[in-house]
Amino acid sequence: MAMNINSVATHPLQSLNWGEFRKKTGVKVVRQNGLQITIHKIPHFAWTIGYFPKGTMPTEEVIHELEKIGKNERCIFIQIEPNIAIARHSGEEERRLQNLSRMQHENVRDSGQARMTEYGLRPAAHPLFTKYTFILGLTKSEDELLKNMHPKTRYNIKVAQKHGVKVIEDNSDEAFETYLRLTRETTKRQGFYAHTENYHRLMWETLGIQNSESIIQNFDRNKLTAHLFLAKYIPPSSNSELLIINSKLQALTLAAWILFVYKDTLYYPYGASSNQYRETMASNLMMWEAIKFGKKLGLKKFDMWGALGPNPDTNDPWYGFHRFKEGYGGKLVEFVGSYDLVINPILYQLYKFADKLRWLILKLKS
Repeated sequence: MAMNINSVATHPLQSLNWGEFRKKTGVKVVRQNGLQITIHKIPHFAWTIGYFPKGTMPTEEVIHELEKIGKNERCIFIQIEPNIAIARHSGEEERRLQNLSRMQHENVRDSGQARMTEYGLRPAAHPLFTKYTFILGLTKSEDELLKNMHPKTRYNIKVAQKHGVKVIEDNSDEAFETYLRLTRETTKRQGFYAHTENYHRLMWETLGIQNSESIIQNFDRNKLTAHLFLAKYIPPSSNSELLIINSKLQALTLAAWILFVYKDTLYYPYGASSNQYRETMASNLMMWEAIKFGKKLGLKKFDMWGALGPNPDTNDPWYGFHRFKEGYGGKLVEFVGSYDLVINPILYQLYKFADKLRWLILKLKS
């Protein structure tokens, strides 16, 4: 079954290694006929919710398999988010779509969604994985990739280089503690939800690569691996802020990212940054070095793990992050979306009512 899972999986969240990590967090993982589903307990109840992220487009056979799993695991429903793109928005393809009539354009999108609803699947109230992402092709030369970037992005990369920012891969325990510290700083500063420290520790324990020197020669594309990158900076005249170890100046870490490598694709799932020396544009250089890292490994694509959509709201708290990713010239890819396979219709309606009530209370408190 292990070989079967990795042979059909097209995304890290369906890989064997990801499933092993989720087991460590206390989540039950069910693997059956090439499907990997996580089972999540509802507090104080005997019922559960299933989650089937980034798998194949459902077929009648897959639906029947999921229904059996759902009944065996006492699921109220299983949330399904296929790793199936239904539209790409960028460059020549964007212009082609703009030349289509409105009805034709909607038909391109609706065809994928129709396949989801024909089996009785219902649009999910709360998607767990973003419907959009930026995907950058890595087969072009570095010069071509730079040329396709937004001018401001190219400029910011040069700014970071002029400031002397250095990006390194560092998979040591010390580097990981730095990543955790910056993650705490970032979530507190920006006020968004992040996974617990224990979640990150278990993820790194399971997926973290231990020896960056040997990866190029001994690279297993079918094994999901995590890689930690740090953006380092030594301020020109602020030695009081530097760490002094063994009489040597240690550069400040301005950004820390964890990248995933799986099959032919590089992913950017986790990142954190310091609020210090933002004028150095360290994150811009970090992204460029990540791109070069993917090319060095011979990967074909870089999935930036999320975006807002083709017409983002400028007031959205994630708008700045969306624009940051957009600057690197990737295609905005739209996926089919998130749907619920209802196993217990009566409990499903009760769950939806309770969920709406919970969100209303949270909104009133905010």
